Amino acid sequence: MSGTTEHREIIAGVDPARDWHPALAWAADEAQRRRAPLRLVVAVPPQHDTQHVDDTPRHTARVVAGRDAVDGAAAWVRERQPGVEVTTTVLDGFPARVLIRLSREAALTVLGYRHLSRVEEFLSAGSLVVPVTAQAHCPVAVVADAEHSTQDPPCLVVGIDGSEPSRAALALAFEEAALRRCALRAVAVWQPPVFSRRTDDASLQAERRQLSETTAGWAEKYPDVRLTHEVTVGSPVETLAEAAEHAQALVVGRRGRGGYTGMRVGSVVHGLLHRASCPLITVPAP
Repeated sequence: MSGTTEHREIIAGVDPARDWHPALAWAADEAQRRRAPLRLVVAVPPQHDTQHVDDTPRHTARVVAGRDAVDGAAAWVRERQPGVEVTTTVLDGFPARVLIRLSREAALTVLGYRHLSRVEEFLSAGSLVVPVTAQAHCPVAVVADAEHSTQDPPCLVVGIDGSEPSRAALALAFEEAALRRCALRAVAVWQPPVFSRRTDDASLQAERRQLSETTAGWAEKYPDVRLTHEVTVGSPVETLAEAAEHAQALVVGRRGRGGYTGMRVGSVVHGLLHRASCPLITVPAP
């Protein structure tokens, strides 16, 4: 396998206050598949809203707790995947900023989902999912629960819309499918105009043509991956979430770098973060 992310480090964020097992199980298995090192990271934010390092006793205690948590997580990962090289890091700083910075050299960043409300995900200093997904320099996998794929044969789903990010998502999806030895289902969603009740056959044909052109050539590069593709009509969020309900993962492209706020991931990605039941992998444009 000659993907560009092979053997590069995988980063997984560890939140000492939350259950990190589902995300780290997924990250450890992914590291084993890629034969890549896995780095477990705890970021300890300052006690107050300041950029300066907080050296109060309370902050020191939080650093110690973070070290204990990441060491325990590393021991658990080594037991699950003994062949994976695991390192640990405890850094001062706001977690999202730390992980975004580390993502520059990573193959993949893995996060657990904290099930925050829409308000909490924007206002909470500890919120990771939206800002890291929006600004990371590498693909980001968000793992809400333990992997529970029930599709037989196993399958990955990738969302395609013809954009550069979705082409990058397709490349990663093929790489993932080859690593997992599973099928790949490419899905394009056509959403009719708001005030139209009719299906536009010409638009559907254009979508099918674009999907065929986007996926052309990949079968030669990955001859062992069985590819199917389809164009469906409906809401992109609901359609992709439903298509991937029992999949091993859903892969989608991500536009931009999060805008000036660093929190903008696009309506489809944002909706899928809340709606998808399987791990969601977002891929930035190259």
